Amino acid sequence: MSVLDFDLSDTHFWARPMSERRQAFDLLRRRAAPAFFAEPEISFAPRGPGYHALVKHADILEASRNPEVFCSGDGGATNIPDMPAEFTEYFGSMINMDDPRHARLRRIVSRAFTPKMIKQFESDVDTAAAKIVDDLLANGPGCDFVTEVAARLPLKIICDMMGIPERDYQFVFERSNMILGGFDPEYVGTDVEGIAERLLTAGMELQQLVQDLAAHRADNPTSDLTSSLVNANIDGERLTMQELGSFFILLVVAGNETTRNAISYGLRLLTKNPEQRELWSQDFDKHAPTAVEEIVRLASPVNFMRRKVTRDHVMNGNPYRAGEKVVLYYWAANRDPEVFDDPERFDITRHPNPHVGFGGPGPHFCLGAHLARREITVMFRELLRRVPGIEGHNPDRLHSSFINGIKHMECRF
Repeated sequence: MSVLDFDLSDTHFWARPMSERRQAFDLLRRRAAPAFFAEPEISFAPRGPGYHALVKHADILEASRNPEVFCSGDGGATNIPDMPAEFTEYFGSMINMDDPRHARLRRIVSRAFTPKMIKQFESDVDTAAAKIVDDLLANGPGCDFVTEVAARLPLKIICDMMGIPERDYQFVFERSNMILGGFDPEYVGTDVEGIAERLLTAGMELQQLVQDLAAHRADNPTSDLTSSLVNANIDGERLTMQELGSFFILLVVAGNETTRNAISYGLRLLTKNPEQRELWSQDFDKHAPTAVEEIVRLASPVNFMRRKVTRDHVMNGNPYRAGEKVVLYYWAANRDPEVFDDPERFDITRHPNPHVGFGGPGPHFCLGAHLARREITVMFRELLRRVPGIEGHNPDRLHSSFINGIKHMECRF
């Protein structure tokens, strides 16, 4: 394979075997300067001038630390083309913002997560994971691990946090799948021209769900996060209903999909590396902190984020001009041999492990990283203790350049 043999903007590249993806990014990392690619063509956004593919760990750290130079808000961070304003508002929330707007929203949201609320979330994770394994054992000896185990935990926790009733779980699950379905026909259909309308409809429906709840909670507050957010008044600042709706989409998409995929990849890694499973099972609590970080590193649930250069700048010896785009490929950075010894090896004792699976350092580091770590830890504690022989086979990957997802995976125990 040479650099001419693949195109990161081609959706078919992301459906190729993982071995080819690894080889492609190895080639890109060996280049003195980041490779430049034409932008993908999509029906609902203009085709831009192209982008530099950042695949080295050092480049992604440096770009993340400099949001004044590498901004998120000009056209959005979650897509390579510049997206229409209604898309960035619905689907990005804080991810598609720069300061001072980003700082204002993050400040209000962060203050709503009180220590009492966080403690309650942690207790809820334990209870939910135990119930999921109860059902797994009752319905065994096999299932679709993604839909029956990995997806259920983060979905329930986020919906419970927000006060979404259980009758709406499936609705939230289906709409979030559609939003992050990439070009996968299982979730977005085969009518390419209609994708934009379906995405916007899914976003509007999720917004309406939480806005209706928020309107009720404004006069009838409870202990849930929706009540805290809708009634939060931080130095005279409040969330608008639009901001609340977009933040909910961010929660269910970023917090649900990414943790689901980390748990799914985690079982697959333990299946392929039985010696690591045995080591973790022997002393779960000792190895849990490093094991979870290693799962997130290799899973890299979010493949990339995009930034736009605000002024001429030189980074790690390479020049970038104002208006150019760079795409931060976290999946590639988490396998950089300059940082990770034998990067494809799954090692639950790996330390240090400076992965960027939750994003790089800076203002856009994942707000939910603590909760995600908690969910992954508790889910595997339950599985390894109560279903020690569980294995994941035949993973069916999501056809997406953005989310490194597993749609379905057979589990056996």
